[in-house]
Amino acid sequence: MNLICFGNLGYVGTVLNKAFKKKFPHYVGFDIGYFKHCYLKQEKINKQIIGDVRKINELDLTNFDVVIYLAALSNDPLGSTFSKATKQVNFESCLNIAKLAKSSGVKKFIFASSCSIYGKSGDKIISESDKLNPLTDYAKSKINAENKLKELSSPSFTITCLRFATACGFSNRMRVDIVLNNFISLAIYQKKIILNSNGESFRPLIHVNDMVRAIEWACERKRDIGGNFLALNVGCNEWNFKIIDLAKLVSKTLGNVPVNFGNNATLDPRSYSVDFSLFKNLAPSYQPKEKIEDSIKETFKKLSNFHKKSHTRDFSRFSRLEVLNSLLDREKINSNLEWI
Repeated sequence: MNLICFGNLGYVGTVLNKAFKKKFPHYVGFDIGYFKHCYLKQEKINKQIIGDVRKINELDLTNFDVVIYLAALSNDPLGSTFSKATKQVNFESCLNIAKLAKSSGVKKFIFASSCSIYGKSGDKIISESDKLNPLTDYAKSKINAENKLKELSSPSFTITCLRFATACGFSNRMRVDIVLNNFISLAIYQKKIILNSNGESFRPLIHVNDMVRAIEWACERKRDIGGNFLALNVGCNEWNFKIIDLAKLVSKTLGNVPVNFGNNATLDPRSYSVDFSLFKNLAPSYQPKEKIEDSIKETFKKLSNFHKKSHTRDFSRFSRLEVLNSLLDREKINSNLEWI
């Protein structure tokens, strides 16, 4: 099986690289390279292309069986700060590459979507059949891509949209701008966990290793399991957390680190608990395996070791917005996040 992954030098892609280069000898990566230097340990693959998904005029996909699209401006702060680039990368370029893949004879297209498209669910646990309520540019870009991808699907071009829970866990291209990893990083360099909201919102989580397992399942998925087009929630029901409870769990696991509220802590309108039953039914052999306490301990240990060796004040190199702002300040990229 020949595969190409767009956005393979990010948080998830780096873990995917390690797993897929062993299982799939003909695995190729394509990435713009914003975060290629933000690694703790480099994972090289056989073929790496550095390029912009918005500029693919000479890209040849004729020899590939599967296209994986991870490329994204990957959270709400990025979406609000770089709204034009978010629309271009997360939605328009995804669609353009999917069209190219289909016309090139690619058999499968896998899109990394997000449970953030549910926005606010109240007390209800949301399934794939419930109403969507995307509240941010990031979430809107994901559902816009899903809707257009559905129109492209066919018996010869199956599309799987993996609506991932919020990512967490250790990667060699780490992120500390996602909730669980953020709490752990604060526990290390501030010796306390600080909440920027009142902690009453709900979020589902998924370990990055389990995200990779789900992507592998999508690569192997047959059309009789889910049809030509499948959009499904990816995670597990046991990993739906209220944010304050998650902070307390991190505190308890790490020896009762203090939990404080920030000065401007307010209600976060984004709040959703998600039902992952469909994923459990369709992919019983690819269910999440990681344990939340083990994930906290591993991430704490590895980030602590990095913190001690590097003598850094914080983990700003593992914040996507911080890295992009640094590239902007140094005039390496322009305001639309294109290399200069």
